[in-house]
Amino acid sequence: MSQPSPAGPAASEDPVQHHPDARTLRAFYQVLVNTALANVTSSYLWFALTFWVYLETKSVLATAVIGGSYMLLVAVFGVVFGVIVDRMKKKSVMLLSSIVTVSAYVVAGAMFLAFPESALLDWTGPWFWAFAGVILVGGVVENLRNIALSTTVTLLVPGDRRDKANGLVGAVQGIAFMVTSVFSGLSIGLLGMGWTVAIAIAATGVALIHLTFVPIPERGVAHVEGEAPKGFGFKGVIPAVMVVPGLLALILFSTFNNLVGGVFMALMDPYGLTLFSVEMWGIVLGVTSFGFIIGGALVAKFGLGKNPVRTMLLVNIGIALLGMTFAIREWWWLYGLGILIFMALMPIAEASEQTIVQRVVPFEKQGRVFGFAASVESAAAPVSAFLIGPIAQFWLIPYMNSPEGQQAWGWLLGEGEARGIALAFVGASLVLLLVVLLAFVSKPYRELSDAYAAAPPSLHTDEDGTDAATPAASAAGAIGEAGEDLRSGLR
Repeated sequence: MSQPSPAGPAASEDPVQHHPDARTLRAFYQVLVNTALANVTSSYLWFALTFWVYLETKSVLATAVIGGSYMLLVAVFGVVFGVIVDRMKKKSVMLLSSIVTVSAYVVAGAMFLAFPESALLDWTGPWFWAFAGVILVGGVVENLRNIALSTTVTLLVPGDRRDKANGLVGAVQGIAFMVTSVFSGLSIGLLGMGWTVAIAIAATGVALIHLTFVPIPERGVAHVEGEAPKGFGFKGVIPAVMVVPGLLALILFSTFNNLVGGVFMALMDPYGLTLFSVEMWGIVLGVTSFGFIIGGALVAKFGLGKNPVRTMLLVNIGIALLGMTFAIREWWWLYGLGILIFMALMPIAEASEQTIVQRVVPFEKQGRVFGFAASVESAAAPVSAFLIGPIAQFWLIPYMNSPEGQQAWGWLLGEGEARGIALAFVGASLVLLLVVLLAFVSKPYRELSDAYAAAPPSLHTDEDGTDAATPAASAAGAIGEAGEDLRSGLR
C-alpha cells in the first residue's frame, strides 16, 4: 500500500485548487447570489404547495406526509448527491441541479393543465401525489446545489473567513426565505396554484441562464490520490467520517435534532394557518424570516468563536427553550416573535456544522461527508413528521379539545383551537433540551472540539503542484495518514 505524501492527499502533479484570495472571494459572492435566485424559486413553489394543500384539504396529515416525503427524498439521495459533487466540477453540479429543477417544474405545469384541479386536490388519489411528487423532486434536487455550495466555500474562501462566509450563506438564504414566504402566500391567495407554477418555471429558467455566466475558478476535480470516488454508496463515506474523532457524533446529534425538528416541520404551518389567513401567514413568515438575516449577519460579523461545536450546542439549548414557550398561549404575537428568534438561531447552528466539516475534512472528501450528513440527518425528520401527523390529527388535537385534556393541561397551555399542536411542540422541545445537556458532558463533544482546535484553518495547493507551506496542508496530511488503512474505501 502506498504511503501518503507529507503534504497529504491533496498534493498532485495536476493541481485543481486555486489559492483562495480576493479574486476567488468575488467569485464566491457571485455563486452566492445565483444560489439565492435558485433557492427563492424552489422555496416559493414548495411553500405554495404546502399552503395550497392545507387550505384545500384542511388535513394536517396530508401536509405532514408531504413534508416528511421531502425529507425522506433528501435522505435517500444525500449520499448520491455528495458523491456527484466530489466527481464533478462544482459549476457543472449546479447546472445539473438547475436543469433537473426546471424540467420538474415544467412537468408540474403540464399536469396542472392536463388534469382538473379537483383531481389534483384529492389527496387520497394518485394524481395529487404525482403532482406533489414532481414538485418535491424539483425542490430536493436543489440540495445537490447546496452541497456543492458548501464545498465551494472551501474552494473559494480563505480558511480564516469561512465561518463568516457561512454566515453570509445563512443571511442570503434568509432573504430568499423572506421573499418566498410573502409571495407564496400572496400567490396562492390571489393567483392560485396554476399561475404560481408558471412563475416558478420562469424564475428557475432565469436562474439557470444567469448561472451560465457565473465563474467558478476550478481547473479540475480534486480526487483522493488522483482517482474519482467509485459508485454512489456508503463505502467511501464512512471512512471519511470516522477518521475525524467526534464527527460521527456531531452528525448523529444533528440527526436527533432533525428528529425533533420533524415535529415542527409538520405542524408549524397548520398552527400558523389557525391564527392567520393564508395571505397574512405568508407575510408573517416573510417578516419573521428577517431572523435568518439577523442570525447570518451576526455570524458574518463576529464569527462563531473559538469552538463552533460549543456554539452549536448552546444554540440548540436556545431552540429547545423557545419551542417550549412560543405556542404556550394562542397569541399571534408570541408565535410570531418565537418564529423570529427561531429563524435567527438556525443559521448560527447551520454555519457551525458547516464550518466544522470544512475545517476537519479535506476538500476532496467534503462532498461525500456533506452528502452523508444530509442523508443521515434528513432521514430522522420524516420519521417524526409521519408519526406526528396522525398523532396530532387523531389523538392530540381531539384530546386537547376535550374536557379531560383542557383540565389536565389548561394550566400550561391555556385555551384555543390548536392546543394539541402546542402540546406536541412542548413535548418535542423538552426531549431536545435533555439530549443537548447530555451532549455537553459527552466524550465525543470533547474529542471533536479538540480535533477542530488542532486542524489549521486552510488547505490549498500551489500552482506548481506542491502543497503550500501552510499549517492546513500539514493537517490534511495528518488526516490522510490516520485514514491510510481505509484508503481503498475512499476510491
